[in-house]
Amino acid sequence: MSFQAYLDAIEAKTGKTPRALLDEARDHGYDDAAVKAGVIVQWLADDYGLGRGHAMAMVHVIKKGPSIDPKHVGTGGTHSDASDTLWLDGVATKPA
Repeated sequence: MSFQAYLDAIEAKTGKTPRALLDEARDHGYDDAAVKAGVIVQWLADDYGLGRGHAMAMVHVIKKGPSIDPKHVGTGGTHSDASDTLWLDGVATKPA
């Protein structure tokens, strides 16, 4: 599953775009460097029923933003993404 596919699945499961969850995480202070990933994973599990893999995708976005390592772009493999920038504004508005 690509990184973007994880984010799209999060939206399908929670009904919230990744950007909306990012904003909520910021409101909680989870973007602070001192906040550990486990705290965020627990929040996403408790409030949204996300499993660890999907929650860790959101941890990346919360802590590092929408950019991913270019080594994951265009490889054609299972985890290949089309871009090094993740789309956070929802499946319905994602450019083709």
